[in-house]
Amino acid sequence: MKLLHSARWLMLALLLSLVPASSYAGVFISVGFAPPVLPVYVQPVCPQPNLMWTPGYWAYGQDGYYWVPGAWVPAPYEGALWTPPYWGWADGMYGFHEGYWGRHIGYYGGVNYGFGYGGIGFFGGEWRGGSFAYNTAVMHVNETVIHTTYVNRTVVEQNTIVNNNRVAYSGGPGGVNHAMSAQERVAMNEPHVAPTSFQQQHIQAAQSDHGSYFKNNGGRPANVAVAKPLPAAHVNAAASVQGTAHGNAVNGRAGVSGAARTNTFSAPSRPASESRPAVESRPATESRPSMESRPAPQSRPAPESRPAPQSRPAPQSRPAPQARQEGHGGHGR
Repeated sequence: MKLLHSARWLMLALLLSLVPASSYAGVFISVGFAPPVLPVYVQPVCPQPNLMWTPGYWAYGQDGYYWVPGAWVPAPYEGALWTPPYWGWADGMYGFHEGYWGRHIGYYGGVNYGFGYGGIGFFGGEWRGGSFAYNTAVMHVNETVIHTTYVNRTVVEQNTIVNNNRVAYSGGPGGVNHAMSAQERVAMNEPHVAPTSFQQQHIQAAQSDHGSYFKNNGGRPANVAVAKPLPAAHVNAAASVQGTAHGNAVNGRAGVSGAARTNTFSAPSRPASESRPAVESRPATESRPSMESRPAPQSRPAPESRPAPQSRPAPQSRPAPQARQEGHGGHGR
């Protein structure tokens, strides 16, 4: 039985490795019983700018449900927002929906993960130019290092789904009852970027930790969140915009070059912002010389500077006919 169980997970792993990265929006794991309730924990302090909080959640492995700790993750591209994964009930089963990066927050079942993920959208901060501003009403950041902060409690009250029981799934018996809004549906169908390679490693580390499994910790994992941010794994921002509706997912396993993964955060954003002016400025700089370097048609002296006909005293000394012509022209105007 144990051998069959291991073989089943091996086949699942092989299947996942063959699935294109753009298909991350699908459901690959279905379980017949609900995930445990979400543990209560304190968010670690955000130590540096442009880190995005990815809340902890229950995943499922060979030995049942296990906890993936919350973590600060460098944004993979400028403007990226994280939609967390969630469990959704359908047809008597609980299916796992993978999280993803995108320009907007999609549907995550109405599950209240806290720290800006109150069940509807995300109110923990917003991108302002090339920097992420944190709403310290719900985010815990080091304000001596991070100076892009603000406080907005109204948005917290408007987008928080009360979940006193800390339910970790949507729909079904006792689940969160939040239907997908039109805005969430639009965001869900936008181009997405799958979890980065370092996020995948983070998940695998939790799966390998026996203490993270519910059967060993009783729903109280010792490592609920990691204080140290995950390493940066950058993607081309244009890929997230020009991808297909369900993804063009780009992570360490597909679609990212080694150079892109080793750049600093500002490196991927600068090409996006600097390359545009480069492309736009070429027509300006190249077209000007092309128009300015056509002196022949504009500076031909022969047609424009023929002094002989104009300087003939006989035609120019006849003011009466010229005055009459100008007078008629002016009257016609």
